[in-house]
Amino acid sequence: MRYLPLALLVVLSSGVRADDWPQWMGPRRDNVWREEGIVDRFPADGPKVVWRAPVAGGYAGPAVADGRVFVTDFVSTADLQAANFERKTAAGTERVLCFDAATGKPLWKHEQPVTYTVSYPAGPRCTPTVDGDRVYTLGTEGNLFCLAVADGTVVWSRDLKADYKTKAALWGYASHPLVDGDRLVCVVGTDTAHAVAFDKRTGKEIWRTGPAPEQGYSPPTIIEAGGRRQLVFMKPDAIYAVEPETGKLLWESPYNADNGSIIMAPVQLGEYLYVGGFQEKNLLLKLAADKPAVEVVWRNKRAHGISAVNVQPFVADGLIYGFHEKGDLRAVRIPDGEIAWKSPGPLGDRAQGSGTAFIVRHADRYFLFAETGDLVIARLSPAGYEELSRAHLVEPTQSAFGRPVVWCPPAYAGKSVFVRNDKELVRVSLAK
Repeated sequence: MRYLPLALLVVLSSGVRADDWPQWMGPRRDNVWREEGIVDRFPADGPKVVWRAPVAGGYAGPAVADGRVFVTDFVSTADLQAANFERKTAAGTERVLCFDAATGKPLWKHEQPVTYTVSYPAGPRCTPTVDGDRVYTLGTEGNLFCLAVADGTVVWSRDLKADYKTKAALWGYASHPLVDGDRLVCVVGTDTAHAVAFDKRTGKEIWRTGPAPEQGYSPPTIIEAGGRRQLVFMKPDAIYAVEPETGKLLWESPYNADNGSIIMAPVQLGEYLYVGGFQEKNLLLKLAADKPAVEVVWRNKRAHGISAVNVQPFVADGLIYGFHEKGDLRAVRIPDGEIAWKSPGPLGDRAQGSGTAFIVRHADRYFLFAETGDLVIARLSPAGYEELSRAHLVEPTQSAFGRPVVWCPPAYAGKSVFVRNDKELVRVSLAK
């Protein structure tokens, strides 16, 4: 899966440089930053801010490719704060913004009027996906665009709600599309299709799979197992795999997500595939070695595993590192699911429900961007969590569970980190 680089070369555009961050979780979709010459500790007065650029609301992280930065946002005069599980109507404009990565100068923008019908209606959720001369964006209400990188011209577009006769999930469309060869793979709907592969050049449907009771929020994921490339999806009532080229079902296993809330992409650790979600629902599968098939090792093993709601877990050292729904950072052993250790991690006294710090590995340490707006350099190991350095980059501009948060994954490129909140996009140098 994400942790097997050969399985993921297909998502790399020939035009993407090693220091780009062209999609969710980076060039190989594995949350590993591979540039050299990066700081070990932050300077006493903090890292240098290269530029700041104004943006509006959103949870979508930026993408950086070929000297440009792409981010999506939502401009509205409506009150964009809403309680969890509360749908709220908000009319406004979703935008795709393109900036010069060196200077922060705006290069172009694309605008689409839209009315939100979701909880947390602050803005788009999905990080743009850059593939060569095109960038793909998916809005909160299912507006899918293929735009020209050069000037934002619409190459093609789809209205997923209309095309697949569905509505946005409670927290909106949040499953990051995946470029796989000539296909753009998206979670689209419910009764008509759960997922669809589009021709990335034309937007024409190639295949569909489904149905599903709800979309869920888990991104499509490529793994290698049983001698085959397998495209894995989560939906609220099952995990399943299909042939990436045809959409043909390879296997399926039941899953039971509370409130349709399955968010993380499954993670592979050797012959095992793990997923965990809201209310400590979890599932460990064993992948067959000789064919595409699985068997259940255990499910819903409370006080075990990680129930990830905001942060994609990371596999290393024979462990799964991640933030549990209760807000603690933990390391979990596989296959027994036992917790090797727990820690508040970079959240400290703020560690509470849906605690969030996005995890990216660099060499032998990790960069964790916390909901406080702090960037933390730390070590994660079988021995525990060790904080090495911390710097405050942006202010939390959202509110969740009564506390201020910034829930936007950063991008790492050009020896810098690119972060956003609901007011600004910031480039901060991390060069040694």
